[in-house]
Amino acid sequence: MTSAENPTITVMTTTGAIRGETLAGDIHAFKGIPYGAPTGGPNRFLPPRKVEPWSGVREARSYGPIAPQLVRNGAAAANPVDDARGAEGEDCLVLNVFTPGAGDGQKRPVMFWCHGGGYITGSGGAAYEGTNLARRGDVVVVTINHRLNGLGFLHLEELGGERFAGSGNAGMLDIVAALEWVRDNIEAFGGDAGNVTVFGESGGGRKTAVLLRMPAARGLFHRAIIQSGPELRVNEPAYATELAQAVLKELGVAAGNLEAVQQLPLEAIMAAQSAAMAKMPSSNARGGFRPVVDGTVIPAHPFSPEAPGISADVPVMVGYNRTEATLFLAGDKGAFELDEAGLEKRAGRLLGEQAGSTIAEMRRLYPDATPSDLYIAIHTGFLRYPIDSIRIAERKSALGGAPAYHYVFEWESPARWGTLKTPHALEIPFVFDNVSLGMWSSFTRSTPEAFALAAKVSATWAAFARTGDPNCGELPHWEPYTASERKTMLIHNDSALVTDPRREERELWGRLYRG
Repeated sequence: MTSAENPTITVMTTTGAIRGETLAGDIHAFKGIPYGAPTGGPNRFLPPRKVEPWSGVREARSYGPIAPQLVRNGAAAANPVDDARGAEGEDCLVLNVFTPGAGDGQKRPVMFWCHGGGYITGSGGAAYEGTNLARRGDVVVVTINHRLNGLGFLHLEELGGERFAGSGNAGMLDIVAALEWVRDNIEAFGGDAGNVTVFGESGGGRKTAVLLRMPAARGLFHRAIIQSGPELRVNEPAYATELAQAVLKELGVAAGNLEAVQQLPLEAIMAAQSAAMAKMPSSNARGGFRPVVDGTVIPAHPFSPEAPGISADVPVMVGYNRTEATLFLAGDKGAFELDEAGLEKRAGRLLGEQAGSTIAEMRRLYPDATPSDLYIAIHTGFLRYPIDSIRIAERKSALGGAPAYHYVFEWESPARWGTLKTPHALEIPFVFDNVSLGMWSSFTRSTPEAFALAAKVSATWAAFARTGDPNCGELPHWEPYTASERKTMLIHNDSALVTDPRREERELWGRLYRG
């Protein structure tokens, strides 16, 4: 059934009426709802502004514009993209709502999704279609777009003064604005503004971790799920200012004339970002366009050296996928066919002089592993998803407030003859109960086992959103994480709660990577 053939439904928001549609007979979808004004021209780099009210009924049956994208190879990407997720543009502060009961007077838990793509790319569009999760959990699902890359994280405050205060965190302030929209409007969609869970994967998990530290987000959400996005630290002002200066140099704009940057064509801004990033020192590889500890919007690093006390009462679920690195290596056939020499060479690139001892330790722990298996484990550890997820659980637990729950997703994809194992992002279709949707089916092959696990995982995530406790009878009883017992849910077809899994590997990454 096409969008035009679906029954329509109209809801009144604080800024005007919107017309959505009913999908599969029971879930109401509203797409492309504006929660902030356009961010171009004089609004560029500044905190988000309110939407102007409209008269009549606004159509909300297709995904709205997405933030201009800075693709991972550094090239600017400011061209139209797949209509399913909207064209790129600076009028990108839009969100989507999927609900079982718009206007029915009920108050359902709200699950507010932050998309992945680091802080430079991505959108809250069709890949995160919320129909099945809304139905499975009887929850309201909200997905959002917000400013990315330099448009959302160019720290100009040290150069331009008070006028550009918050510019380095504009993208995070967009997310706060979307949460404020939820607070003010979600009751009309059958949701409970007093029970909001922020969750996200990869860059979305990182944004979730940052929100836990932000005073402006305090009280706007009540639970948090960090999936493969353990953000301990964000950018320091000195580095963020250096990056901003590099962008201005590419644009030929002096620091005293920052208003000129607001008037430049979008294409020039995107190209300057790419050029500036290519020239930044490699030692700042973990920097780039990210939030900034500016002392106001983000007073301190999210989870370093400790968990944020401001959100001590917010339960947190945090975890990672067993072989995160296989997604990033998927196009590198040689990584899956290594001999011992290849393992040593590749590990050396990652770990330098520590490669030899790390290989020896990993070989001792996993004597039957192939060289490629060892490399994938080492690469996953190098990416810090395991150790930093554990540190978030440790530090959250140490606050003595609301609990932390830790998991490792271990279901192995049958794609690519099993070589992908449990790659980065694989848990997403299980969380959204979308294992047969679009690109996700290429990872899950829509097997009966995948459907069965998706039912359990999506129900568990929804249970956590409802009560702050993931236990709902679908997985084994899940106890909170503590530094003394380190209870961890291993999620696969025979999920199990275990105590301190792979302890020696955890200790190895803890020695290698401080946080």
